[in-house]
Parts: sequence; structure tokens; C-alpha cells
Amino acid sequence: MHTDHAPATTYGAAGHAAHGHRSHGGPVSWAAAAQATLHCLLGCAVGEVLGMVIGTALGWSAGATVVLAVGLAFVFGYAFTARGVLRAGLPFRRALRVALAADTVSIAVMELVDNGVMLGVPGAMEAGLDSAFFWGALAVALAVAFVVTTPVNRWLMGRGRGHAVVHALH
Repeated sequence: MHTDHAPATTYGAAGHAAHGHRSHGGPVSWAAAAQATLHCLLGCAVGEVLGMVIGTALGWSAGATVVLAVGLAFVFGYAFTARGVLRAGLPFRRALRVALAADTVSIAVMELVDNGVMLGVPGAMEAGLDSAFFWGALAVALAVAFVVTTPVNRWLMGRGRGHAVVHALH
């Protein structure tokens, strides 16, 4: 995927360097990767939970609920990132391109793992919103997705991709 990111100097190399982020590849700490993954998880979790709540409340099938949850996870994940880069002064279209470049792989991996766990836990999708089992399974699914996605984000960031695109802007 083409990330279409500008050199750090375009948006303030001083701010970029002060945060210790690298936009063009290089060593990335596990802490930086975990922070990027946590940011992604926040947007994914909001969309995921909202989709699960809506689909379950409406009595939709597990498949339809998962489709809604995944769609909303992408929407909220991109929106949270776009909001941050809009604050950095980027115009809307550029902010949207940055969000797409920064989050697509991370959200896709997170959603694949998270929904795979939810679908793999017998009865989790059918448990209902008032069930501790449903919420426990969802919490475990999100935790597993975080653990699996963190090394993916570290790898991407080390190559100047993923959240490295966002970090170059602040």
C-alpha cells in the first residue's frame, strides 16, 4: 500500500524529533509499538462494542453482527486517527489519507483476530448483552488482538509505515 506520507520536515521536524519517533524506518521500541496498538485498539473497541451491542440487541445473526462490528471498528479507528492529525493542521482529505495509511493493516489484523476469538468461543455471540460471559469473551478477544497486533505494528513502524506515518506529524 502506498502511504503517501510527506517528509517530517513538512510538518515540523522539531516536534517529530522531540517525540523520538521515526517516520522513515529504523528501530522501533516495543513500548512505541504497544502505544500505537493501544491507540488502534481504542478505536476498534469502540466500534466493535457498538457493533456487537447493536447486532445483539436487534437479534441479528452472528455473521451480520460481526460485519457491523468490523465496519464500525474501521470507521471509529480511522476517525480517532483523523481527529488527531486534523489537530496537527492537516486538511481533511490529507488527514483521511494519513488515517487510512496508518491504520488499515493494524485494524484489519485486530479485527480478524478479535472476531475470530469471539466466533471461536462457543456461545459467546449468543450469550446476550446482559451476560458476563459475552463481555468476558469480548474482553479476552480484544486482549488477544492487542497481543497479536503489537508485533505487526512494530514491524510496520520500523519500515516507516503504519503509525509511523502519524507520528511523523507531531
